[in-house]
Amino acid sequence: MPFFEAFLLAIQTIRAQKLKSGFSLLGVFIGVASLIGAWSIVNGVNRYMTEKFAQTIFGVNTFQLRRRPVFTPNVPDSVWRAWQRRPRIRFSDAEAINEGLTVPVVTVSYNNKEARDIELTAASERYFDIKNLKIAAGRPFTAEENRSGAPIVVLGDAVAKRLFVDRSPLGRNVRIGGVPYRAVGVVERQGSILGFPLDRFVVVPALSPAQNLVNPPGILDAFLVKARSDPEMREAMSQAEGIMRSRRHLRPKQDNNFVLDTSEGVQQFWAGISRILVIVLPGVVLVSLVIGGIVIMNIMLMAVAERTREIGLRKSLGARRRDVLSQFLAESTAIATVGASFGILAGIALTLAIDKLSPLPASVSPMSVVLGVIMGAGVGVVAGVYPASRAARLDPITALRQE
Repeated sequence: MPFFEAFLLAIQTIRAQKLKSGFSLLGVFIGVASLIGAWSIVNGVNRYMTEKFAQTIFGVNTFQLRRRPVFTPNVPDSVWRAWQRRPRIRFSDAEAINEGLTVPVVTVSYNNKEARDIELTAASERYFDIKNLKIAAGRPFTAEENRSGAPIVVLGDAVAKRLFVDRSPLGRNVRIGGVPYRAVGVVERQGSILGFPLDRFVVVPALSPAQNLVNPPGILDAFLVKARSDPEMREAMSQAEGIMRSRRHLRPKQDNNFVLDTSEGVQQFWAGISRILVIVLPGVVLVSLVIGGIVIMNIMLMAVAERTREIGLRKSLGARRRDVLSQFLAESTAIATVGASFGILAGIALTLAIDKLSPLPASVSPMSVVLGVIMGAGVGVVAGVYPASRAARLDPITALRQE
């Protein structure tokens, strides 16, 4: 019997015995749905961290001069205290680097501080370019307004909507630290990252009165440098490091008492988590598939016992061992493949639901669908080998005598 014909016969058997077949494919269904759902989450977050999260936090081809790194997970107290003892970054440091760099770059100095649930940022006019912030209404402030410390402000989308609802904020005053600031622009809505809103901020000129709210006079939280390409960014980092080491009189064997931070730290941290997930998740899926395989094997053994006389009759009419073998092997493979197909549909639906209803980004990976089909069919083949071979070895005379 051709395998395709045996497969069609197996499908008819599944339709005829819906309850038994449903329990048989349940394990494979859960395993494949879990595989696609988990893989989709990891795949989506991988792309999110690489394409949006790191670029939003740091910018493209951008590094930051800071006293300590931005992203500091699981740092011992001793290291944290050592960072706190480091000298602060000063305006004079930023000016020295700006004058000393030979690579074409865009530079910006900024400070930030949480004011309730609003982030206050004091920055130069180039901050919007480096952070890739697009103005939806109005304009950003100019270099002259920054140098003069003009009391003007650019609002994040969420702040503008909260304060002014349906009215335009342009030309109206908001108070920051008791000082009135005239709103000149609104930044285009950015949404959120992993559930954290990105639009609750205001940006004022670095030399405006609000600088006293975020840092002592002359002190910066960070100095940002953006290059045109990654190689130029690396060269600018090397030059900036040399300038800072010279300004702080560090000997060759002394460690830096500052940090040049890029998005690589965030990406490396996530890569470590991703590797752990890649190791752990297949184990969880494998357990479901093994259970599904055991269930299929038991159901097929029961089918062999129930259809012993049928097997004897077929053999007495000329069916060969490989015909019987292919029939039962096709039946177990069909059960597992149907379970895998439903699992794929459920996994895709689960992925879409996670992407729409939760802060976790998720995207279906074609590779996970292909792997789901292969694993489902593979479970069917492995689980059906023993029952099929047992059916194929039955003696026709003994089988016909079976009541």
